[in-house]
Order: sequence, then C-alpha cells, then structure tokens
Amino acid sequence: MADEPNPQLQPILDMVNQTPALEEVGVEGARQQFDAVAEFTPSYEVYDEYDTTVAGATGELDARVYRPGEGDRPILVYFHGGGFVVGGLDTHDNVCQKLAEESGWTVVSVDYRLAPEHPFPAALEDAYAATEYVEENSEAFDGDGTLAVGGDSAGANLSAGVSLMARDAELDVTDDVVGPDIAHQVLFYPVCGSPFEEYESREENAEGYFLERETMEWFQDQYVQSPVHSRNEYLAPLLADDLSGLPPATVVTAGFDPLRDEGDAYAEALEDAGNEVFHAQYDDMIHGFVQLLGFVDAAEDAIRAASSGLDAVR
Repeated sequence: MADEPNPQLQPILDMVNQTPALEEVGVEGARQQFDAVAEFTPSYEVYDEYDTTVAGATGELDARVYRPGEGDRPILVYFHGGGFVVGGLDTHDNVCQKLAEESGWTVVSVDYRLAPEHPFPAALEDAYAATEYVEENSEAFDGDGTLAVGGDSAGANLSAGVSLMARDAELDVTDDVVGPDIAHQVLFYPVCGSPFEEYESREENAEGYFLERETMEWFQDQYVQSPVHSRNEYLAPLLADDLSGLPPATVVTAGFDPLRDEGDAYAEALEDAGNEVFHAQYDDMIHGFVQLLGFVDAAEDAIRAASSGLDAVR
C-alpha cells in the first residue's frame, strides 16, 4: 500500500478540501456542486454521441449513447456514481466517451432515478429495466447481441445488483421470464459491503480523500430509508450466500478509498465462487479517480483495464 496519494492528486484534494461537504449543503446544493465537476473535466470525441430515452421501471429514463464507430458492436450499459443521490449523464460524459473509444463497445449511459425522492430499490429497478430494454432493442443501438453492464461507485453497485438479479431470473424455474444475458460486469470501486460489517479502509480513509465517511453515511440515509432493506443482497452483494454463475468481472479499487476493503472482498468472493475476475488495485489513488481523466495517469490505465476485460468476451 502506498504511504500517501499520488502527487498528481494534490491539486484535486486541495480544491475538494476547501469545498463544503455534500451533506452540509443539502440535496440540491450537493447536486449542483457535483455537477460542477463536469465543467473541469476534458471531453473526448467519439464517432457518434446522442441523447435518447430507455425504459425504466416506472417510465422513460434519459440516456446517452456513445458509438465508437460504424457497424454492429457490443453494448455496455453504464450507470454513473454519486451515492445514489447526485450525478447524471453530464458528470460521467468523459468516462463513457473514453470507455467507448478505448474498448470499441457502444456505451449506453442511463440516468436512473435518484434518492431521496426515489429511495432503494428504485435505482436498481431502473437499472435492471434499462438493461432489459437495451438487450431487447439491441438493433436500435446497432448492437451485435453482446451485452455488459458497468458503473462506478453507486453505479458499480447497481451493475452488481443487476448481474445478481439476471442470474437469479435464470435460476427461477417457477417463472417463464428470462433475465438479460450479461457477458461482463465492470465495477469501478463498487459499494457492495454489508452495513453490519466494519471495514478498516472506512476508518483509515474516513476523511481527507474526497469521499468521506460522513458523506457516505448521508448517502446511505437518503437511499436506504427503511431498515427492512438493510439485509437485501441486491443492495449489498457481499451479503449474498451464493455468488456463483455470475458474469466475468473487472473490479477496480483504490488504496485511499473508504470502499477499498469491500471492493477487494467482493473481487475475492466472486473468484472464490468460481467466477472469472480481473482485479486491479491502484494503491495511490482515491475514490472517483477514473473521472479524473486528463489529470491523473491512472484514470486512463483503469479505462484500459476495463476495456481489456470487455475485449476478452467479444
């Protein structure tokens, strides 16, 4: 483990540590503050980029499509991070553009419903419905029939949850419904731990490294509004008794991230259950570093790692 964050991060950390914490400014203030991140990140050109809608659990959802070239291509359905409370299509434009460019996959970024207006399981239900919709309407996106899911932080949690739900749909012999056929899952620093377990990284990296423990607790309070859900394995995949039969996974974790240990544990649990896993840990990085394309070299490296995982299933 690195002794301190990569020096390339210092200007970012200085700026973040001079900004009010998201929980201090309330939901709308937090959204405005997080959206402002998009103004500082570079854009990348892709062959074709356009806005559209996809089906969610209760209605249409905004989506953005990034096509890296002509012809039919595999599709990655992407869910943005932001603690299930903040973030959107614009905040993750650069990540999706770079993923499309590097991997050669068409990326469909989905703007799922946010908490606290729409608490768990709304975002997960939207993510699953959107994945089904993209698979069922693959031709509309010039898809070649291969489908993957991916995301960062909260979006990685949704990707893991969708993968579990799709696997379970296949196992349900009482139901004629067949879940989406997911070939791979890309999980950038996923939220996947049980709320009942302590993780050393949550204590070690409680403050000073962008995502802080108090902010995480605030996100949790907005998203999980009933204790009934706290033991749901689709909310916390590490609670699942059976992780076998899941799609191959690329799991990216960061050394100075409160979520490091649960991401590491999930990668290990997936592998122990017989799934193919590529785990890349960036010891001197912080949570959210993949969004820092153009500022830290590791961001592009993590995109390449995800692209390699996707390339293996084509």
